[in-house]
Amino acid sequence: MLEKLIIQKTLRVPASTGAAGDGTPVARQLDAALLDAGFTASRALLAHVGALAVGPAMDLAATVVAAVRELVGDHVQHNAYFIGFPHDVPDTVEFWVERLRAAVLTGGGATDEQLRDAVTSGGVNLLALPGYGTYQHTYAELLAAHDELIASAGDRLTVLNLGDTVDAEATRLYLALAGSVTPHGEADLAILSELAVACMDGEQPAEIPVRENRAVLNGIRLVLGAPLVAVDTTTDVLRVACQVSGGDVSLATPTRLRAFRRRERRILLAALNEVVAANPGKLGDVARHAEPWKRLGERLHPHEFGQWPHAQDVFTVARGERRVRGLPGRAEAAFRAGSIGQAAAVLSDAPGLLLRSADRLLRLAPATERDSVVEAITGALGSASGRVLCSLREHVGNRQVPAPVRMYANRSRRAWVGPDERPPLPAELVVELESSLDNEITDRLPELQRPLLVHPDVLDVALPLSGKAAESGFAVLPRGSRASVSGELVRLFTYWRQTERRTDYDLSALLLDDEFRSVGQVSWTNYRHAGVVHSGDVTHAENGATEFIDVPLSLPGRYVVPQVNIYSGESFDEVAESMFGYQTREVAQRGAPFDARTVRSRSQMRGQGRVALPVVFAKGEHGWQAVWLHLYLRGMRGFNRVENNAFSTADRVRALVERRYLTMSYLFDRWRTRAEVTTWDGQAPDEPVTFVGIDAPQDLPEGSEVYTLDRLNELIPA
Repeated sequence: MLEKLIIQKTLRVPASTGAAGDGTPVARQLDAALLDAGFTASRALLAHVGALAVGPAMDLAATVVAAVRELVGDHVQHNAYFIGFPHDVPDTVEFWVERLRAAVLTGGGATDEQLRDAVTSGGVNLLALPGYGTYQHTYAELLAAHDELIASAGDRLTVLNLGDTVDAEATRLYLALAGSVTPHGEADLAILSELAVACMDGEQPAEIPVRENRAVLNGIRLVLGAPLVAVDTTTDVLRVACQVSGGDVSLATPTRLRAFRRRERRILLAALNEVVAANPGKLGDVARHAEPWKRLGERLHPHEFGQWPHAQDVFTVARGERRVRGLPGRAEAAFRAGSIGQAAAVLSDAPGLLLRSADRLLRLAPATERDSVVEAITGALGSASGRVLCSLREHVGNRQVPAPVRMYANRSRRAWVGPDERPPLPAELVVELESSLDNEITDRLPELQRPLLVHPDVLDVALPLSGKAAESGFAVLPRGSRASVSGELVRLFTYWRQTERRTDYDLSALLLDDEFRSVGQVSWTNYRHAGVVHSGDVTHAENGATEFIDVPLSLPGRYVVPQVNIYSGESFDEVAESMFGYQTREVAQRGAPFDARTVRSRSQMRGQGRVALPVVFAKGEHGWQAVWLHLYLRGMRGFNRVENNAFSTADRVRALVERRYLTMSYLFDRWRTRAEVTTWDGQAPDEPVTFVGIDAPQDLPEGSEVYTLDRLNELIPA
């Protein structure tokens, strides 16, 4: 339902249009229920619920509580294998011996030493031992074995604000998502698709800059029989076909195309014909996706529509019967010929592609051509998107010295590393490019009508240049962002629920020193190390399973790297549900292993790969910070363990931790030259402001504009 979606995405509760009455008792119950989940209702929201009749008030309260509990992962039961975790976790080998003893039942026929030799030799199948990997107690018994949570001043309390009606909130969110200047991740694309259906007859965005967003909206239009909009390349049409087939609109993974009705075929072919007729050079894009085009041709039967000959040309090129060299091909030919200036001239017709190739151009350009290459690059700044400008600004800021290791991450968040063999760019060239980029980005910043008030917690958030560099969830930050970690210990948790096959995920933690060398690990093979404690191994999750790791922040070492390994069964995008998160607690706090009030962040795990690296915890001069990774390693098809991937994990962590990311503080520094910028000190201002922070505070003056996590991408220059 739209109300739940809006609450989870924006932390704004759509106002009910139900009958008026006395819902005060319901408002009190709502406030108490929200506090148990780590949330609180604003005064305006409580007043709104209290002014409704009991029936509508109950409906609204139930929707709100269900939405926020799911948001922080409190909608499922988080049982721990060892009922007394974290205090009564046995020694790993001794536990295995006890399980083997239960299996042997020899009545004294085998000694403890013989049993220990059996389990440590690797000749015993632990998964087959009685009681291993399956809960030996119910969730109710777990709760009964633990005290109630002892409240702490450091427990999280997130404010929910009252919004407009559901229709107004849906339109607002739809326009923001559709008109975004940055690409969305899979979860937000799904939200956009749902909102597009609900808002198709209402207000539409004036511009749709991101092509994947266009594909989502045009997919809806295609199904409804409406003409496609904002289609200006052949690839746009291919994206639409993939979208309505339930596939990948980014075209990064193959899509099994469905059959199309005759009306849909006519719409797609008419759009193709119009694009090619207006610019035959667009045929140069077809060869990049020749195989998908061939499959689409089998579905569209273009030979049946002679009135659109230019559309037929697309499939002629895809089949290789006609060769059309596009702009990237012409540029590559110039690179191979050693004519770097000519390559830059060719790429000048595609400013975004030129800027994404800037490093290669500058590295390869001989001294005689460098000035012309720099001129081409600076000349393209005014025509490229703000997202590309910010990406290039971050890139050149990391190019004065070689990186110890170079990491690559694709759109599916799969990561691999290699040596950085690129020579550094000259310092004077870097300074020149940075100055040009800074000026262009500053000129493009959105105009603010009010003073800018910035919460300090948002300063270290990496610019959200792509939703594909993050997972969806609660308080999840873009890759490279840093967030302070309070409390005395961090409790990691992962939950998964299998769809069909027995599935075993393993939560592990790799401990690294200052030089990113392994100093230990905690996992199902090692329950304890340096005060870090594992909750026990669960090996299948028909009804869901959770594993925890407690990490005291007093431990030696510099980095703690949580990872989730798929030991067997379904992948992250096959299971019914999977999540990772962390809680912060004081050592003296008691309570069940999971309590929503202590959850600081909860993210989905839906990437491609068999090992997930959501975040790393790093200790610096001012305490511990969470540094978001959002990476996946290929891993093996089965039996992935932290011991087997420690080296590759450490390399990726080092590459990300040592990289200089462009953060929100960079934008605020640019704004200082043209607007009043102040830092939030906890006191409400006297006049309306533009507030930017992780969460929205209460009591901002009427008329203030608020940008929180769900809207930070709107601050990226267009």
